[in-house]
Amino acid sequence: MNAYVMLGVFQTTQKLRASLRRLSRAGLPPLDLQMQFLRRGRCPRSVALSRKVHVGADGSRSSPAAAPQRLPFSRVTVEDLAVFRKILPGRVITDPDLVQSSNEDWLKSVRGSSEVLLRPQTTQEVSQILSYCNSRNLAVNPQGGNTGLVGGSVPVYDEIILSTSFMKNILSFDNISGILTCQAGCVLENLVLYLEERDYIMPLDLGAKGSCQIGGNVATNAGGLRLLRYGSLHGTVLGLEVVLADGQVLDCLSTLRKDNTGYDLKQLFIGSEGTLGVITAVSILCPRKPKSINVVFLGCETFDQLLKTFQLCKGMLGEILSAFEFLDSECMRLLNTHLKLPNPISDCPFYIVIETSGSDSKHDSQKLHNFLEEAMTSLLVTDGTVATEDSKIKALWSMRERITEALTHDGFTYKYDISLPVERIYQLMTDMRQHLGNRARSVVGYGHVGDGNLHLNITSSARDPALLASIEPFVYEWTARFHGSISAEHGLGLKKRNYIYYSKSGPAVALMGNIKTLLDPKGILNPYKTLPDDLK
Repeated sequence: MNAYVMLGVFQTTQKLRASLRRLSRAGLPPLDLQMQFLRRGRCPRSVALSRKVHVGADGSRSSPAAAPQRLPFSRVTVEDLAVFRKILPGRVITDPDLVQSSNEDWLKSVRGSSEVLLRPQTTQEVSQILSYCNSRNLAVNPQGGNTGLVGGSVPVYDEIILSTSFMKNILSFDNISGILTCQAGCVLENLVLYLEERDYIMPLDLGAKGSCQIGGNVATNAGGLRLLRYGSLHGTVLGLEVVLADGQVLDCLSTLRKDNTGYDLKQLFIGSEGTLGVITAVSILCPRKPKSINVVFLGCETFDQLLKTFQLCKGMLGEILSAFEFLDSECMRLLNTHLKLPNPISDCPFYIVIETSGSDSKHDSQKLHNFLEEAMTSLLVTDGTVATEDSKIKALWSMRERITEALTHDGFTYKYDISLPVERIYQLMTDMRQHLGNRARSVVGYGHVGDGNLHLNITSSARDPALLASIEPFVYEWTARFHGSISAEHGLGLKKRNYIYYSKSGPAVALMGNIKTLLDPKGILNPYKTLPDDLK
């Protein structure tokens, strides 16, 4: 869409903005803060277990995110190191300075004490390592790009770190079907660049794409910015190669889109966070690269108007809509303050990033023009700008993708990844601010409106146990009340494992435990993660 067309759409911006600001900004009424737990289909015992874990035997409060006691795994010996060096010549790292970065998560909130980092290059090497570790009862922490936010990618104690960083080969690409097969250690951005040269794209896009690895993406069922258009990895991943705890290689590396022969075993490992097996290779269905891409950055006065804009957007843009993201004014303040990123439009309480992608620029531009005209004349948005050039597109996307970076400069961050019915997303923000009062430095919200995913972030000047006690379990109780998920795309890891009952029933969690026992009887794979402490 050219600048002349956009001028026609936005020439009445000032008048519309003035009109909108006369409208009420009142949001949804605050919730009754006395949470009720009569959830449809939820086992009352499940919620009781989640609440009980906050209180110790003596009545004192303890964090369910804290590490449990070390399990009776063996400790690494000189003899073990000799075996590893035979399997991985020159790729057994024991220098504390080199191992340190793999012991600590990206947020620097979880730190293990592993003394051994292993870097296999092949599936067979992973198989030999796990077979040996299982026979010796040595715990193993699988690790990809170490960009996780829930403490799932680093050791809790002295688990052996099994890094997939050297498993970075692209095994095949079918230019007709668009099916890519690669090792688990391929960095997402490298896959993006590889595919772009062949006129294809990856079906997922993440802010951490420069560091995260496809195996880790699959192991955590990462969502990202394109889920609205292309769906989750449960749909786009066609096959996996996985090494089980005893070293057995499970070859489900299918490149077929349709295969209805028995149980779809690969689904067990998507989102299992390395607790059931180590993913070593992935086959994934990749879409064609769009010939026409537009990004729109809009401002709204109320969240209700934002939701109505989303509804209008889905109806008018239809098949070319690929992303619908939002951020609030607090996010914009952090971007301005800490990263010096200027607001591309006038100040608004809420901002929207919309991406369209299609095959016909004239067709897409006309649909986008019609949508923007309707949104403006309906007084749903007050200001906006459109980008069609790559540099400007990246600049607009940076307003959404760099929020996490801005938060790191604002202090210690408590991060929550919540999935809710779309109409409830910002109500949680409103109630959390009211609940916390002035105890937090910042309470900011952004996320994926298209799939009901809110990223709630709360900052303080330093780690604050009292503030954390005010946030949790309030945030999880609130989410449970409205039938949401306490983890939309980040996983449970170490930090959220004991909160699982807010989103899953007791029988469901018990079945997960049975699956874990079946596939990993000794529990050596990523212990202390994903499943709650009460499962024995």
